[in-house]
Amino acid sequence: MKKSLTVLMVATLTLSACSNWRDSRANPSNWFGPSAPVDAPVNDANALVPEQSEGISLFSRPEAEDTSVPIAKIDELRVDPIPSGAIVYVSGTAIRQGAYNAQLVRVESAENQKNGVLEFTYRVTYPTNQTNQGTERSRMVSDAVNVSRDDLENIRLVRVTGQQNALESRRR
Repeated sequence: MKKSLTVLMVATLTLSACSNWRDSRANPSNWFGPSAPVDAPVNDANALVPEQSEGISLFSRPEAEDTSVPIAKIDELRVDPIPSGAIVYVSGTAIRQGAYNAQLVRVESAENQKNGVLEFTYRVTYPTNQTNQGTERSRMVSDAVNVSRDDLENIRLVRVTGQQNALESRRR
């Protein structure tokens, strides 16, 4: 009982001393001052994105070289409708274990646009060091991409190509 009463008294005295602390320069809450309105365009979607300069800065890095290659075999292609468009889901088997950075890269061509074809190349990146081939299940890689309703408007066929094969899904 004595200890809890002592702790209560110390806490009360410490809390009562906060009035001086509130206006102190040592209080981190006082370091920046009050907020002020900023004159920014109302409908600017990229207001918080910094503008890129064309020059080379001191800490800039060169663009990374694309070392990805098409995946060995595409096993599954699924186009699942959603309210905002569709999700294109692809699963494939890599040549060896350790494949990473799987991505569906859209192939843009006038012929595909004219024929209503949405074409992707399924690409993966392999480690620079040698890895085992392993079992087929250990080499499975999957990826998905969201396609908007506007992009699907004139599309009749979705095609995904790999190194050895290609899979297609037609609109019903």
